[in-house]
Amino acid sequence: MERGTFFNIILLIILILAQVLICNHIHLFNIAVPFIFIYVIVRLPLSLSTTSLLTWGFLAGFIVDIFSDTPGVNALACTLLAGSRNFIFYLYIPKDDRTQDVQPSIANLGFAVYAKYLITLCLFYCLAVFFIEYLSFYYVKEILECGLSSALLTFLLLLGIDSLMRSKKD
Repeated sequence: MERGTFFNIILLIILILAQVLICNHIHLFNIAVPFIFIYVIVRLPLSLSTTSLLTWGFLAGFIVDIFSDTPGVNALACTLLAGSRNFIFYLYIPKDDRTQDVQPSIANLGFAVYAKYLITLCLFYCLAVFFIEYLSFYYVKEILECGLSSALLTFLLLLGIDSLMRSKKD
């Protein structure tokens, strides 16, 4: 097993434990829930095959679903996130830089590009989770309130986690 894969597995376990034990019990203003475990999907290298990426996404969401009593919500949303991650990443990268193998982070992309990439993924994931949970367009206001506020909270926490990961490597 590669060192990077082992590190990602350990990071995923730690973030899933933090999600299940701490973050699932945080409901800021009764609408915002942080989803920090998606950081592993966000930071996986772009060279990873689509099959591996979808597998990582599904397993992460499935494990959180098991411990959160949300049957299939996170598994579906994480699989959608993993499937769209590379497309979203390439929205913010110039065509000249697309041949490089990059692991998305503030250190590799710079703050502006990474922040746009991260907020887009957080919005995508949080809106997907709440749309799947409500499963109706009748609750559009609630879906948008919860999705946007959760995306902002998740974005801020993931920026903090990424800066901790960066300072740990320095």
